[in-house]
Amino acid sequence: METSDTTPPAATATEPHTSYLEEKAFKSRTLLVFGTVTDVMAADVTRRLIALDADSAEPIDMLVSSPGGHLESGDAIHDIVRFIAAPVNMVGTGWVGSAATHLYLSVPRERRYCTPNTRFLIHQPSGGAGGPASDIAIHAREIVKARERIARTIARETGKSLEAVLVDIERDRWLSAEEAVEYGLVSRIIERKTELQR
Repeated sequence: METSDTTPPAATATEPHTSYLEEKAFKSRTLLVFGTVTDVMAADVTRRLIALDADSAEPIDMLVSSPGGHLESGDAIHDIVRFIAAPVNMVGTGWVGSAATHLYLSVPRERRYCTPNTRFLIHQPSGGAGGPASDIAIHAREIVKARERIARTIARETGKSLEAVLVDIERDRWLSAEEAVEYGLVSRIIERKTELQR
């Protein structure tokens, strides 16, 4: 008698490996935020944060390497990190830019770390609105509001004045790991997990 296997070979080959890595990451209370910030990523990250928070009050280590992306999706992650009870250690690695910098700033300064080769990017939001002039005017007002909100967050979390931050984000501002420490984005540059606060 002939049998048919309807499971795709790729799924059979990768699912056990993927679930094993997922389980290991969960047990180690480590969360990866890699790639462009989107609504799909925000839903996944916030779901995992809530699950880890429900599992234990122990610290969660969040590793971030992202060019940024959708600001409101970054807002969702930022707000849920602040909403949960478990403390989060934020570790920048690779690069942390734009909306990713915003979610990175969701934790107190003493819990913000980066690896030695990390670069940070702060800037104002950009828009690509088209359509009728009235719609373009609405988008422009919203971008100005978002710019001020981003600047207030950076000022609050770095200790810099709002006026100074508004000048700094007028154009792209790149910072090395050392410059990010000096600016107040990062508390410490680390090379090993054992250096994280517990």
